[in-house]
Amino acid sequence: MLNQGQVEFFWEHGYLHIPEVFTADETDELSKELDWLIEEWANETLGWSGPWRKEYMDEETEKKSKLIAMHDLYFYSEAWMKAVTNPELCNAMASLLGSNVELHHSTMHVKPTQTGQPFPMHQDWPFYKHKDGRYIDVLVHLDDTCHENGEIRFLDSSHKVGALEHITQNPDGTGCTPHLPTDQYKLVDSVPVPAKRGDVVCFSIHTIHGSYLNQTDKRRRLVRIGYRDPENEQTAGQSLSRPGLMVRGSRQRQPDQHLFSNAGPK
Repeated sequence: MLNQGQVEFFWEHGYLHIPEVFTADETDELSKELDWLIEEWANETLGWSGPWRKEYMDEETEKKSKLIAMHDLYFYSEAWMKAVTNPELCNAMASLLGSNVELHHSTMHVKPTQTGQPFPMHQDWPFYKHKDGRYIDVLVHLDDTCHENGEIRFLDSSHKVGALEHITQNPDGTGCTPHLPTDQYKLVDSVPVPAKRGDVVCFSIHTIHGSYLNQTDKRRRLVRIGYRDPENEQTAGQSLSRPGLMVRGSRQRQPDQHLFSNAGPK
């Protein structure tokens, strides 16, 4: 699906906007299913924690700011099972990762109206640590994005620095959501990548990114899907030790690797 120019752009800049991966009808169906998942299954929470919140929001907004999220939508919806195995999308991932591509996870990221949570600058690596950069996150857009509703923004070519240590504690020593220092990594220095519904924006697990508050009267709905080379070993974090679907190619057996267990709970 991707041409050589697109592949080179991704590995040079750490991100890529791919228009019209999903048709209008497919996007309508995914949108309908996402709204159902929000009402039936998802959680609305205060979202990410940490001292960054006071840097990004005034006190009143910070108290109101929310995030709607859930993991692995394809466990609940046929439409989202078809989305994560979409031929156009999986071909694009094979263009970037090589002939063998494994699905790792999916996560809903919905910013509610008016005070939908911003995201501080961060890499996705601390949330699901892998040994190398053969891991790509994909944002499926169900709404057009812009500055007003918090489009995704990237620090250009930042993936080249590799994995960075993140802040994981509040000043009082309690734990918080991983993020980078706000005085060193600023949203104002990042490149906005607005996209249309049906588009995807993909980026490296090491690309530094974030987004502003949703200030509009409509939800901003994205779904993140993670894909990796199956030989890129995960060392910590979300979905650790859980095998994923092979969406392209095959899983090559490694030395002393055993079959996955099919044992149920005891």
